[in-house]
Amino acid sequence: MAEFELKNTIKVERAKRNMTQAELALMIGVSRKTINTIETGKFIPSTITAFRIAKAFNVRPEQIFELVSNE
Repeated sequence: MAEFELKNTIKVERAKRNMTQAELALMIGVSRKTINTIETGKFIPSTITAFRIAKAFNVRPEQIFELVSNE
């Protein structure tokens, strides 16, 4: 069975907007540590959190998150 990883471009999107992890966290109602662990791939966000992140950047979730096969 294939293994998958959820990649994201949160750090890139934040940099485009000169936004800190803390600012994004405040906007979507999570902790700065949560943003950090999602960015680094240590934590997979809930669907609601993923949609909130996308909304904060005014893009669709699939523009931030991508499911990648490890094969």
